[in-house]
Amino acid sequence: MSAQTVGAQPAVTNVPRGDEGQTGGRQRSAWLFIAPFGFFYVCFLLGPSLYMFVASFFDTSIVKNGLGNFIGLENYSALMQSRDFWSSMWHTLQFTIYTVPPLVILSFVFAVLANRMPRGSTFWRLAFFTPYILPSAAISLIWVFIFTADTGLWATVQKWLGSEAPTPVLGTPSLAMVGVAIATIWWTIGFNFILYLAGLQDIPRELYEAAAIDGATPWQQIRHLTIPLLSRTTTLVLLLQIIASLKIFDQVYLMTSGGPGTSTETALVFITKTGFTDFRIGAAAAASFLLFVVIVAIAVIRQLAERAQQKGA
Repeated sequence: MSAQTVGAQPAVTNVPRGDEGQTGGRQRSAWLFIAPFGFFYVCFLLGPSLYMFVASFFDTSIVKNGLGNFIGLENYSALMQSRDFWSSMWHTLQFTIYTVPPLVILSFVFAVLANRMPRGSTFWRLAFFTPYILPSAAISLIWVFIFTADTGLWATVQKWLGSEAPTPVLGTPSLAMVGVAIATIWWTIGFNFILYLAGLQDIPRELYEAAAIDGATPWQQIRHLTIPLLSRTTTLVLLLQIIASLKIFDQVYLMTSGGPGTSTETALVFITKTGFTDFRIGAAAAASFLLFVVIVAIAVIRQLAERAQQKGA
């Protein structure tokens, strides 16, 4: 070993000042790009959410200035004893049960069929996704027209089938939620359809060819290849759909306004009426926070279940 090697000092690499300036410029550019979203996020999501949580401990009302008097947990206590609140939560759960399974299963089935079609796949993608880009007001008007008693499309079909007195779907307490669910399924199935279709296109075709060579039928290919390989897509679709169903408001408010009676009054409809009809913003804020807790709990449970599944695999 030479003396030069022994006495050598480790080389210190200095970052050129020009590179440091470029890095700082990139960071500033990144913050500038994020700034518009951050501004609207703070003003219209984070800020109102914080105000909602604070207002839930006061008797806040829109007919008087300020937060009002501090009442602690009285709003929450009143909600726990309110039959209308629990009824709205049940209607929300009912709507979720009506919509989530069909939206997950049907979107998967239609995506598999569209993916296997050698021709016309573009048409089916457009046909399924087009309703999703329409505004909720347009969708509600379409289905209110379909379910209109005596003159609607559904009433006409019932008359063709021999019914002398067509059933008014949106005017019948036991059927109104079903009508809203059907409208929602028709409207939003395209989003889940696109997610499943994207997942299917990521599966290598060689796997299906190898399975076909081994003698697997199309159903066996779907059962043992498609469904397991789309498990992550399914959990994502399931989570997004549950959260969207728990936040149902537009269709119900526009199609039935929570009626007949309160048979379709969901949690957000109840919150809207409490805050802007009864002027009890504090109580509405408490109900909103409880719904928020439910949604966050579902998201956390889903995340823990996915981690457990990954560890098990």
